[in-house]
Amino acid sequence: MAVASDLSSYSDAMVVLAVAGVVVPLIRRLGVNPILGFIGLGALLGPHALGGFLKEMPFLSWFVVVDVRRVEGISELGIVFLLFLIGLELSFARLMTMRRLVFGFGSLQILLSLGVLAGLMILGGIPTTPAIILGACLALSSTAIVIELLSEKGKMTTATGRTGFSVLLAQDIAVIPILLFIGLLASGNGSLSASIGKALGQAAAALVVITVAGRVFMRPLFRLVASLKSADVFLATVLFVVVGSGFVAALFGMSMALGAFVGGLLLSETEYRKAVEALIEPFKGLLLGMFFFTVGMSIDLSSVVVAPVLLASAVIGIILAKTVVVVVLGQLFGISSAARVEAGLLLAPSGEFAFVGIGAATAAGLIDPALSKVALTSVALTMVALPMLAAIGHRLAQRLARKMTPDQPPEPPPAMKGHAIVVGHGRVGKVVTGMLSRHNIPFLAVDGNPAEVARDRRDGHAVYFGDATNPVFLHACGMDTATAVIITTGSRGAVDRITELARGMRADIPVIARATDAAHARHLYKMGVTDAVPETIEASLHLSEASLVELGVPMGLVIASIHERRDEFRAELREHSGGRPMPGDRARSKLALPAQPLKDA
Repeated sequence: MAVASDLSSYSDAMVVLAVAGVVVPLIRRLGVNPILGFIGLGALLGPHALGGFLKEMPFLSWFVVVDVRRVEGISELGIVFLLFLIGLELSFARLMTMRRLVFGFGSLQILLSLGVLAGLMILGGIPTTPAIILGACLALSSTAIVIELLSEKGKMTTATGRTGFSVLLAQDIAVIPILLFIGLLASGNGSLSASIGKALGQAAAALVVITVAGRVFMRPLFRLVASLKSADVFLATVLFVVVGSGFVAALFGMSMALGAFVGGLLLSETEYRKAVEALIEPFKGLLLGMFFFTVGMSIDLSSVVVAPVLLASAVIGIILAKTVVVVVLGQLFGISSAARVEAGLLLAPSGEFAFVGIGAATAAGLIDPALSKVALTSVALTMVALPMLAAIGHRLAQRLARKMTPDQPPEPPPAMKGHAIVVGHGRVGKVVTGMLSRHNIPFLAVDGNPAEVARDRRDGHAVYFGDATNPVFLHACGMDTATAVIITTGSRGAVDRITELARGMRADIPVIARATDAAHARHLYKMGVTDAVPETIEASLHLSEASLVELGVPMGLVIASIHERRDEFRAELREHSGGRPMPGDRARSKLALPAQPLKDA
């Protein structure tokens, strides 16, 4: 009997690990966002669903979470790690580059959304203080889901991606003062001015301690640890910085998440930023998944049945209010109609920090538990609707983009004729444009990263900013008279979209595209590219060439052999994709040595 009792204490951990390691991957294979999978499974396996039948069916204890408190502590670390990574991704230079959208557009979005949502709740009879807290929490969007959706679709460098990311960045920064505000109201001791002074004093003291300690000890510490070349010691040091900075903040009466954010911000300025980010990412994903799992457990599905009209009104009100705010502000900031509508629908649902803020306010007695339950369920439902809203936004953006007239292109480049259009001016794009210049071939280079474009133009490169996935912008680049389109960007989604647009605008123009691997190359050949260049295959050919030369094979024979093998790869990719062989492919393949079946590198 004692053994059974001991085993039951581990059953909750087994359920969470099974969800993270088995069920969620299976759900993801079906195309469901893993965060939504965690929330849905948390709701199903929590105390308000299957967990409510434990008395009648005790065997369910191995399939549901019996005691929520066993996993809540670990799940809260997910938010700590998320804020640490947000701080790690930030830097002063990055904020300055995007300051207009982050501090202007993003800040106004938060304030206006807060005001509109709080005003609607006050009109509905909710007291002012809870309405303001709820408005502040509901005004924030889901950084985790929106960033993942933008990355999956290859839209991070588009106008929609830049707008959405800037607002999310402002919201992530706003989390800290919102948590401070809730803590301030929760203290409730003395006058308001005294409470504000005390809270600000505690916050300043914590930030000074963390910042001074970080500036003095962090870089030397990581330099010493890195010199040991021990992955486990490096991991332990990173965990110490994350938890240690959070612990210092907690000592001063602030949230651990705030301390972790500052710790990440300090590390972002060091040379160890990328190594730390890569090391923490898997832990963050698991811990954040556990957080969303506990979020799902807090959802009372019975409230959907009891008050469906109230919940539907709350969900629709949140989505409509935040979408309108983004669309109106976007027009004031000169963002295209397509981008602001798509970004508005992506940012309309509330996010993960609403659970943190509303949970803290409810625990402090600032929000009635019944109101909190409705608010949290509404937040969860808006997050579940996010993929559908993203799809609707994408379709609306496409329609709006098609309605734009050619005399309204964003950032129009100079008129040219008989030129190649090079899309992407990163490392690969610079090599391509350099070779075109060497052979006196006119070209027009475009890139969607404003910071990189500004830097390249200061260095003397004739590159122009613009979104090549916008047909109006491609038209402004001279598609009608261009001699070729060369796509060098590394985003698979962007490559596919630009290829589709180029082929739709001109069926005769040569399209040469960078591919991630052989499978992507086959896909591009099916879409109609003239030539696809897989990164993995080209790297293997260059490695083979260097090896053969070093092993004493004559240079002329090596070059001929590499060209033959490249032609074999090209012919096989076209054949396996169902594409038509290009002139000369058959002749070249007859001269080449027999090739092994093509596999992705």
